[in-house]
Amino acid sequence: MPTKKSRRTKIPEKSAHARTLRYLIVGSAVLWALGFLHAPIRARASGREKPEVKPYALIIGTVWDPEGHPLYGIKVKIRRSDEKKARWELFSNHTGEFAQRVPVGKADYIVWADVKGYKLASGKHLKPGSEVTVHIENDERSDTGLHLDW
Repeated sequence: MPTKKSRRTKIPEKSAHARTLRYLIVGSAVLWALGFLHAPIRARASGREKPEVKPYALIIGTVWDPEGHPLYGIKVKIRRSDEKKARWELFSNHTGEFAQRVPVGKADYIVWADVKGYKLASGKHLKPGSEVTVHIENDERSDTGLHLDW
């Protein structure tokens, strides 16, 4: 059986003009992409597109048990001193800490732990600790601690 010879077609060398044209096309595409990605940054810098960031104050605290250990999962409530009802409710994290943004300005806030139905692994029930008053002047951070009792 005769063997079939493979037919090789010779690819002609690209001309210098074709190579230059390819480099121009690829280069202009890269420059266009960089300019396109850079446009939002330039727009923000020029003031046309500004993200709205409102100033705030921050109340940060830790919930402690009677033995001085931080408590996880305690509901913390915060209200303005001139209001009756809690405006914010949040939970302490694994290190007993909580944080809440509040509006800027001179105000007093009442912070307390709501431990209704909260039972420790030891079987002991916690009594709510006393309320803590936090005074905010402006856009500042205020740290506090909530110490609970058996």
